[in-house]
Amino acid sequence: MINLPFPVRDANATSGNKDLGKLPEWDLSDLYSGEDAPELERDLDWLKTACAEFARDYEGKLADLDGPGLLECLHRDEKISNIAGRIMSFAGLRYYQLTTDGGRAKFMSDCQEKITTYTTPLVFFSLELNRLDEATLSAMYAETSDLARYKPVLDRIRAMKPYQLSDELEKFLHDLGVVGDAWERLFDETIAGLSFDVDGEELTIEGTLNLLTEQDRSKREAASRELARVFGENIRTFSRVHNTAAKEKEVIDRWRGMPTAQTGRHLSNDVEPEVVEALRNAVVKAYPKLSHRYYELKRKWLGLDRMQTWDRNAPLPMESTKIVDWDSARKTVIEAYGAFDPRMADLAQPFFDKGWIDAGVKPGKAPGAFAHPTVTNVHPYVMLNYLGKPRDVMTLAHELGHGVHQVLAADQGELLASTPLTLAETASVFGEMLTFRKMLDGARSDQERKVLLAGKVEDMINTVVRQIAFYDFECKLHAARREGELTPDDINALWMSVQAESLGSAFDFADGYETFWAYIPHFVHSPFYVYAYAFGDGLVNALYAVYEENPEGFQEKYFDMLKAGGSKHHKELLAPFGLDASDPAFWDKGLSMISGFIDQLEAMED
Repeated sequence: MINLPFPVRDANATSGNKDLGKLPEWDLSDLYSGEDAPELERDLDWLKTACAEFARDYEGKLADLDGPGLLECLHRDEKISNIAGRIMSFAGLRYYQLTTDGGRAKFMSDCQEKITTYTTPLVFFSLELNRLDEATLSAMYAETSDLARYKPVLDRIRAMKPYQLSDELEKFLHDLGVVGDAWERLFDETIAGLSFDVDGEELTIEGTLNLLTEQDRSKREAASRELARVFGENIRTFSRVHNTAAKEKEVIDRWRGMPTAQTGRHLSNDVEPEVVEALRNAVVKAYPKLSHRYYELKRKWLGLDRMQTWDRNAPLPMESTKIVDWDSARKTVIEAYGAFDPRMADLAQPFFDKGWIDAGVKPGKAPGAFAHPTVTNVHPYVMLNYLGKPRDVMTLAHELGHGVHQVLAADQGELLASTPLTLAETASVFGEMLTFRKMLDGARSDQERKVLLAGKVEDMINTVVRQIAFYDFECKLHAARREGELTPDDINALWMSVQAESLGSAFDFADGYETFWAYIPHFVHSPFYVYAYAFGDGLVNALYAVYEENPEGFQEKYFDMLKAGGSKHHKELLAPFGLDASDPAFWDKGLSMISGFIDQLEAMED
């Protein structure tokens, strides 16, 4: 039942420029003081012994436990999860700070291998839990109220029962997991080690992607062509990583008897396949009134007959080149959070004061952004690649939303704090919305309002339309891989098949863009993760509409939802707001907010 926490980078993270003030760096000493910390050695030794003792005390005996006995068993499992998670959080965060450092990579790999070895004897736990009949468990819940609170996590484990293999095979797959991790590390290290030359300046991938938001179109084009050149030179490596990861998944899914490649993700997200399908279909159906319509507007604003992909995130012609220093970004987000509820600002402030954020762009640092929850008795850490674009402020608001959510859910304990991905994006996207509304309310002219609205629409399109296009790409990729090895050209063709559909007729696609699937980390680290962004955006749009219509008492219900962590299903969490994600009309309600913003932009043209 061990669930080691690893950071997953957000797909829409952006970056900016220089002269930003002093950027914070992580202080990881709340985890361990260093690789040679005696506490780390102590915890590794404890973990080895605790796992062996757990197996000795419980293997083959779960069916004989009463309610209090199973509760004690779960408490011991939580302690093991906590120590293992603490070790891997420390090793993983150090690695992401400098992925090109061989020592850090070895340390993380060694920790992973030790923990995998130590925890292999625990594989029996979920297997034996799944052999208990429901009546026995129900009787245990009735006699032991403290055990009943664990029912949601036990239900999620038991949802895997139809796909469970023999005890021996499950242990084999557990041990084999470090091999899949090695392919993920190859991807990370390859990405972090790429070098790009744009107009004689050597840049990392973050700096180069940032140029796609420059006002100067020739600079955007140069960056896009350089990205395509470097991706093309490395495309065989990326193709090998994707082929191997998809094949490994196909083999495991086939042995487990999972009906689709997406089934495992839906189970881990505690969401019904038909809900995800309703979301996907609603977004694809809305492409014409969302992305197609918006990009046609943008084409006119840019004065172009046709747009290229390097124009997709271009600033508007009337938009001034603005660098937001770190203190200004912090002030904007804290004030936006505080205006909604002072408790939100109080929860966010320690991230700035106590070394919980690593903000600067540095050679070898992992690209993108994430908020990593570590374990429930420490605190989250936020990683950014902050270079001062106005949209970087939104990324900060997004990641702090994750951090606040993780802090609030920590009281649930190690097994129940983790929120399924579909709901894990709620607080982050809501934090973005609060920050956007504050900036919009402060707009001093129609032109400034137009720039802010357009920026928000683009962020929402990137979060909803682009992520569903990513999801469709992954569905096609995994289906095709089941039929055989995919060449780079095969993967390129799958990528392009979703790009024109989602972006619309305003675009042409220059040679080289077909390789841009190569740098998206989610495809390797977390297959089918991406629909969680669209789920979160649609959910938050509906939530915010409820807040605007009836703000009285909303904050308390919102905090209760975040505090619940993974202890409740999405139906139960949304019911107090009068919302139901299983209703297909729910998604139309969320998408109508994006469409309404585009209506406002069209009205400004008159």
